[in-house]
Amino acid sequence: MFEETSLGGTLGNKNYNYSGLFRWNEIMHKLRQLPSSFVYFVVCFVSIAVVARAQDSSISSPEQEQELIAILQSKAPAEDKAIACKLLAIHGSSAAVPELAKLLPDAQLSSWARISLEAIPGSAVDEALRNAVDLLEGHLLVGTINSIGVRRDADAVDILAARLKDKNAEVASAAAVALGRIGGESATNTLRSALAIDSVSVRSAVAEGCILCAERFYAEGRSDQAAKIYDEVRNANVPKQRMIEATRGAILARNQEGIPLLLEQFRSPDNSLFQLALGTAREFPGNGVDQALADEMVRATPERAALMIQAMADRPETVILSTVLKAAGEGPKLVRLSGIDALGRVGDSSCLAKLLESALDEDADLSTASKSALANLAGNKVDTQILALLGKAKGTRKLVLIELAGQRRIDATDVLLESLEDSDSAVRNAALTALGETVTLEKLSVLIAQVTDSDHPEDAVAAKKALKAASIRMPDREACAAQLSAAFERSAVETKSSLLEILGDVGGNTALKTIAGAAKSNDPDLQDIGSRMLGKWNSLNAAPVLLDLAKTVPEEKYQIRALRGYIGIIRKFDMPAKQRAAMCQQALDVSRRPDEQKLVLDVLKLYPGTETFKLAIDSIQIPQIKKEATQVTLAIAQKLGGNNLDVEQLLSRGGFEKVKLEIIKAEYGAGSNSKDVTSVIQKYGSDLPVITLPSPSYNVSFGGDPLPGYVKQLKIRYRINGKEGEASFGEDSLIILSEPK
Repeated sequence: MFEETSLGGTLGNKNYNYSGLFRWNEIMHKLRQLPSSFVYFVVCFVSIAVVARAQDSSISSPEQEQELIAILQSKAPAEDKAIACKLLAIHGSSAAVPELAKLLPDAQLSSWARISLEAIPGSAVDEALRNAVDLLEGHLLVGTINSIGVRRDADAVDILAARLKDKNAEVASAAAVALGRIGGESATNTLRSALAIDSVSVRSAVAEGCILCAERFYAEGRSDQAAKIYDEVRNANVPKQRMIEATRGAILARNQEGIPLLLEQFRSPDNSLFQLALGTAREFPGNGVDQALADEMVRATPERAALMIQAMADRPETVILSTVLKAAGEGPKLVRLSGIDALGRVGDSSCLAKLLESALDEDADLSTASKSALANLAGNKVDTQILALLGKAKGTRKLVLIELAGQRRIDATDVLLESLEDSDSAVRNAALTALGETVTLEKLSVLIAQVTDSDHPEDAVAAKKALKAASIRMPDREACAAQLSAAFERSAVETKSSLLEILGDVGGNTALKTIAGAAKSNDPDLQDIGSRMLGKWNSLNAAPVLLDLAKTVPEEKYQIRALRGYIGIIRKFDMPAKQRAAMCQQALDVSRRPDEQKLVLDVLKLYPGTETFKLAIDSIQIPQIKKEATQVTLAIAQKLGGNNLDVEQLLSRGGFEKVKLEIIKAEYGAGSNSKDVTSVIQKYGSDLPVITLPSPSYNVSFGGDPLPGYVKQLKIRYRINGKEGEASFGEDSLIILSEPK
């Protein structure tokens, strides 16, 4: 979007050099012309670069820093100085601090200056921010205090402590949080002594600051001191959210000794404290808490017990599986459902029997949940046990195990084949479905036989679904198609259609050849399904087949179907421009109806180029699509106007008569806000009533948008062969000047 002197170059190249203030102003002029969304993107990009600076100080540039400082010292607009501040976050050093500090009292630029000050290393920034505290008030003071907190300036503790009593609650609150970010003994003691402060909002901020200090102590391994601070906060008269935060910290800081406090929250009638306990239990270290959870779950209400089971399952390394297993097998339904779901995530082969029992439960919810858990149960040992049980199972138990074999992709082909002879149609159908998910290419013939030669015609639908599922997951599609094609040749007519459908899903050259043969057969049903499937084929290699069908099949509806499929391939797939144009020409040669010829014109318009332009011009000679071909030709001409192509000569070849054209006046805009573009229109005018601009975009061709965000028009006064006329065109429309009457 920018030239070498752009802001993009500034950000992307640390060695980039401005050529002074004039160049910067030029950049800012361009930036102001951009949409606000792009400016936002630039701001975000620079923010990311601020973080990168902390990792790589080499990206700063002293030369750029001096030029940016010059912007701040100049009378440049505020928006220019704002961007300069952002860039100083990357390139700034202590040399920039004085000028940035001067902006702290500026309501427009204070926050921009602080962005840089927060990023620039060195004590000069800290001193400047401390000095500014006594000079500012209101939101400007709040922002500066926040920056002190970000920089964790320990020398500012006394200044911030004094501000805890500020009459402005926002200032006092900012000071409290900043002290928390700074941390350390002095800041912590100051905050602890202020926990009883009168203002509720400030007291909440003081509590937040204390919690931040405690977190720092805990991270440093000073858990005892952290616990004391957490206890003081949770026992103080502070908002509930602060009490909850402090309680969590107090539990974790005590480590294993925090379990009683955790259980206290589980037993609380306050649901928010119970939710706190659930979250804290998930992150609690060690395995001592797992037994505590197991014991506590028994005392809880069913609703709470169900949630506690989920928290236990979220600790897979230390979960007490026997407790979850027991919950899944007995007790209130809500608890059982939670236990069953948890077993699906953390269970092993020891859970198989219990889950199978639940899968056979008369309660549909328990049965469904158990089947889902069984499908997700981890471990190869589970598969081995299922396979062993399957060989001996009967009735509903056998049905469940067959479904599991399919869902878990267990290689149980031999057992499943035996099940195909079961007297229960539900078992047979389940076995077919499972084979569809598990059978290998080597045994695919088993499923093919179920489609072509089954002893149970009533299973035909399930057999077709299974064969399709198996075929489309085969890694060697060609080998799969070979087996299906061989079966197609020897099958009865009523079965061939099913195999063709599956071959279409498999795809590939072998399938294509078989389906093409069916489309050219003498059987109307096979012709119908074959041509239909070829018409939606999703690869370029179907093009010759479709073109041949369009030329040779006697039935018109199949000709049309094949030709439309051929045109669809030309439209969809990437190919060289000459090849696309040649295929379009072949489609026009074969087509007999305007409907298909217009589809070809759509392709030409979609892919404007030298070859398609020539073909569009030639299409004007086809009487039934002359109007449409003319429009497409002009549309392509408009798009190619700036290319190295003799557009006018080609248009003349297409029958556009030469005229004497004079452009009198041309204006582009809306209402009274229009710019004169007469010279541009005159430059690109010719001896044809068509004007092809260098770009399809009026804004680009005319050197900019005269009225951003508004609908604009191009108005032209002109003479053709001495007769004066006037025409208006919507933005970016084709410019075709009709001959005045």
